Amino acid sequence: MRDEFAILFSVLCGYLLGSVSFSIILSRLRYQDDIRRHGSGNAGMTNTLRTYGKLSAVLVLLGDAAKGALAAWIGSELGGPMTMYMAGLFAVIGHMFPVFFGFRGGKGVATAAGFILGSQPFLCLILAVVFVLVVFFSRYVSLGSVTVAVLYPPLVVWMNWGHYWEAGMLLGDWLSLACPFLMAALVIWAHRSNIRRLLAGTENKLGQKAR
Repeated sequence: MRDEFAILFSVLCGYLLGSVSFSIILSRLRYQDDIRRHGSGNAGMTNTLRTYGKLSAVLVLLGDAAKGALAAWIGSELGGPMTMYMAGLFAVIGHMFPVFFGFRGGKGVATAAGFILGSQPFLCLILAVVFVLVVFFSRYVSLGSVTVAVLYPPLVVWMNWGHYWEAGMLLGDWLSLACPFLMAALVIWAHRSNIRRLLAGTENKLGQKAR
């Protein structure tokens, strides 16, 4: 019973943390506005950068990443890897569908990055390098986000497979490995319009105003 409570409490904490949308809060408090009325309509760091500038974007990035890292810490403290991964997954779900803001949020990239930083810092470093390189050479933030989302699940499997192979895969281990795939799928799904624009050659580049 204790394990079930830990999972449920971690999932609830993760979702509620994710639902705290820093871009919406900042736009309301600092600009008496709603970030979702501008640009892409997305409540996230990139749209904040294009709409309000670098300082606001950095504040949103730090806040959204912090809630992912906090979800990882809560899940880890209350249970094992499965609890941690589920808390992180629901933090991303909360960011995308925030209960406090009419279920209209962002795309989950910064929150997922914060979770990865809190759960596997070295893996986060690898993905951060890939993200920076892709954005630097392509000038597409969305392409960098989708690329690291695609790479994240197989890298988790690769980095943890030795442990699971030696210990034997239990149900909790399979669920732990499923969460990164679900998280990545959500982020890629949230970027479906960006992917269409990338394929059509109409996606906005970094530093370009949203069309």
